[in-house]
Amino acid sequence: MQWLRSISIERVVKSRLTEHLSTNNLLNPHQSAYCKHNSTKTALLYIHDYLINAIGSQKISCLCLLDLSAAFDTTDHNNLLSHLSSWFGITGTVLDWFKSYLSSHPFHVKCKSSFSSLHTCFCDIPQGSVLGPLLFIIYTTPLSSLISSLSLNHHLHADDTQLFFSFHPPDVHSSITHLQNALQQISSWMTSNLTYKILTTRQPTGWAKKTGLFYKFVTPVYVDIE
Repeated sequence: MQWLRSISIERVVKSRLTEHLSTNNLLNPHQSAYCKHNSTKTALLYIHDYLINAIGSQKISCLCLLDLSAAFDTTDHNNLLSHLSSWFGITGTVLDWFKSYLSSHPFHVKCKSSFSSLHTCFCDIPQGSVLGPLLFIIYTTPLSSLISSLSLNHHLHADDTQLFFSFHPPDVHSSITHLQNALQQISSWMTSNLTYKILTTRQPTGWAKKTGLFYKFVTPVYVDIE
């Protein structure tokens, strides 16, 4: 019965929080996951439309895919509470409730038939919870704001981030340098905000209209945070 009461409370909080975010236009427009009327198709169509328009403008497009490992487990509780307060206007008793919610999930480790003592987790968002997905996209909203400030187009679906931009062929070297510098700043954000820090990127690719081929740039871009 206690578990059922907890789920019911989470549903009420999620409804109120979603209403607050929607009313104040605080939902991340670049996030397709866990949002009403959005899905993986939304993300794919958004990027596809951008690439087709770039081809029509005789431009090369660069697409860089970022993926977080164990994304929900990387969220720091103090940083999440700070984001709720400074970015989304959650303060006072409501913020205290979220602090209590995040700290009320102790865990222990089982080895064969033995259990460790209970420990409090200072990071992670409870997976399988009602509130978890919404809290995660709230947590990554500042990252989206950072990427926008770096003059890169982007779209997110949960913990997957797509960076993309287009340029004319003579600007290829300066554009890749710009991407590398931007990835370093994204890397710094990850270091400051995630507790278990692994950021990986797939090699950027280009799409040229003249050849009609999808090809890889000679210079790969990889960022690993250990």
